[in-house]
Amino acid sequence: MIKVLVAEDMHIVRSALVALLRLEPDIEVVAEVASGTEILSAARASEAHVAIIDIDLPGKDGLTAAGELREQLPCCRTLILTGLGRPGTLRRALDARVSGFLLKDAPPGELAHAVRGVAAGRRMVDGDLALAAWDSDDCPLTGRELDVLRLTSQGYGTVEVAARLYLSAGTVRNYLTTVVSKLGARNRVDAIRLARESGWI
Repeated sequence: MIKVLVAEDMHIVRSALVALLRLEPDIEVVAEVASGTEILSAARASEAHVAIIDIDLPGKDGLTAAGELREQLPCCRTLILTGLGRPGTLRRALDARVSGFLLKDAPPGELAHAVRGVAAGRRMVDGDLALAAWDSDDCPLTGRELDVLRLTSQGYGTVEVAARLYLSAGTVRNYLTTVVSKLGARNRVDAIRLARESGWI
């Protein structure tokens, strides 16, 4: 029996995922959580084999939570779910070394198939999306520039971003100016839009 944890903040979506999985004779849903901060402790307590994680979760995003699981509970494999089939998003997921990546609009049977594959130790990624990621341009931003842009996109001001990243406010402003320039954006808001559309944040 494959023990599965489902991490999804939208109650209706989470209930639908759980209902689908409960139709499978070899899959048991052992935990449900609504935020990224709950994933690690729930996976430990439930001894889950596979964690199905929405990429956009409150508290802690899905890729960060998946990285924590890989480091602290490597026996629990990770399957990322997203509504955004962007090559950049897949690249971020693969960089985080997740076990699988599935679009939310995939046919229902794909979910159980992906769970079984991930549980068996295989990488499960949509073929068309993998090819698109292979052909897409690399992100021109550094890791720190992405961190600054990501926090800015979440509504944090310059001083708050600086405090969270242990930088000075002036350094944060410099990073944002560089980001706008690298992306050929009109301003910070436009840079955030471009980065989101490319799946980089």
